[in-house]
Amino acid sequence: MSELLHHPTAIISKKAKIGNNVKIGPYTIIHDDVEIGDNTEIRSSVVIADGARIGNDCRIYTGTVIATEPQDLKFSGEKTFAHVGDRTVLREYVTVNRATKSTMHTEVGTDCFIMAYCHVAHDCKVGNNVVIANTTQMAGHVHIEDWATIGGVVKIHQFCKVGMHTMIGTDVRITKDIAPFTLVGTNPPKIDGINKIGLKRRGFSDELIKEIDDFYRLLIHSGLNNSDGISKFKERGIISPEVSHCIEFIENSQRGIYR
Repeated sequence: MSELLHHPTAIISKKAKIGNNVKIGPYTIIHDDVEIGDNTEIRSSVVIADGARIGNDCRIYTGTVIATEPQDLKFSGEKTFAHVGDRTVLREYVTVNRATKSTMHTEVGTDCFIMAYCHVAHDCKVGNNVVIANTTQMAGHVHIEDWATIGGVVKIHQFCKVGMHTMIGTDVRITKDIAPFTLVGTNPPKIDGINKIGLKRRGFSDELIKEIDDFYRLLIHSGLNNSDGISKFKERGIISPEVSHCIEFIENSQRGIYR
């Protein structure tokens, strides 16, 4: 590792595995069992603790804390990990706790943008291309699928799951699962429609967007329960992989979904 890229006030363990061209700012602390990929930039006063695994081309801003112990009374000091994928940006004072022995790995995917003061708790799984606005707080074991967009000051209850390509508005309190491709913007939460603008921006065809919209209209507005609505939609015959994922998500939901 190049010492020229590391501020002299940074405390960097000689046991840490630091990639090429990694910049480390003043007063940052890097513990022993840490791996950081190439071309990552770490700003001032960051703490990267044992168990951190950080990818290439990441940007980690002032005050961020990665891989400290989980805030879980059942934790007994076991060796666990916190992963941050390539090209992910963690803004000021983000906290990412490492996992418990339940899953062993807290994960933040590639190409994510997590804004200031957000908390990613133990055993959370954040997918790829996820955007999370300021001060959103996740409890343990939250799972956020790829391409979700979450507004600021959102609170997500433990074990909740947020589906792919969803958009959640500011200050929403989530205690159930959010089905894929949907919009949720109010308290108490409810599905306000599908994320049509987001899907168009990501190249979804008009036909596929219509199929997703038709699925949720039948599921939510037909007067049928989830199981009967899904059965009714399956009678149409061929179903796209995207709607099949919606069906699988809903059928496997442990906390129930918002309607």
